[in-house]
Amino acid sequence: MAIIAVAGRKGGVGKSTIAGNLASEFAAMGRTVVALDADPQHSLAAWAAQGRGMLARCVEKVEASEALPARARRAEKTADIVLIDTPPGTPATTYQAALAADLVLLPCGPSPLDLLALKDALALALKARAERRSKRPRIRFVPSKVLMNTNLGRSLSSSLKDIGKKVLPPIGQRVAVAEAVAEGLTVREYAPDSPAHAEFEKLAKAVDKIVSR
Repeated sequence: MAIIAVAGRKGGVGKSTIAGNLASEFAAMGRTVVALDADPQHSLAAWAAQGRGMLARCVEKVEASEALPARARRAEKTADIVLIDTPPGTPATTYQAALAADLVLLPCGPSPLDLLALKDALALALKARAERRSKRPRIRFVPSKVLMNTNLGRSLSSSLKDIGKKVLPPIGQRVAVAEAVAEGLTVREYAPDSPAHAEFEKLAKAVDKIVSR
């Protein structure tokens, strides 16, 4: 069992997209999954509500009044994997998610502004680790919304490694991802033979290796 937080201080870097598609990939591995939508805008829940896919069965809203670590631990009693989708620009929620998590995934887009915001989110995850006096949460970077054929896209993984944390397989900027969301589906459900699905599948396998140790 594992609690995985997908966090970041900047909007638009793909947190909800990564959380939703990882939920689908873990379910395909035979895991029982709960995805907690802790963003007050509830984007992940809105995505799930559009269709009849697996997200409709596993996404739960977290209200602002709820204690996130306690809610995550309750979810862990009935799930193998608990994913937490956090809001941008809300450091308290990011910190609470990191306090609860075994693993924090920090997506980062290719722009310099994304890298600056990533360092803020990293500081919060490290603060949570210090508070817990533990090696957890583990912290990994995820290159996100990458245009692979651009200089910024090609250099993103190297830039992230320079910050000092391990980097997981990248997620590209793919039309299939947006189309899947519009249908209320994950990429696995909408376009299982697409490069987009191959990327999320690879990312999920990498995450699985970490949380299974």
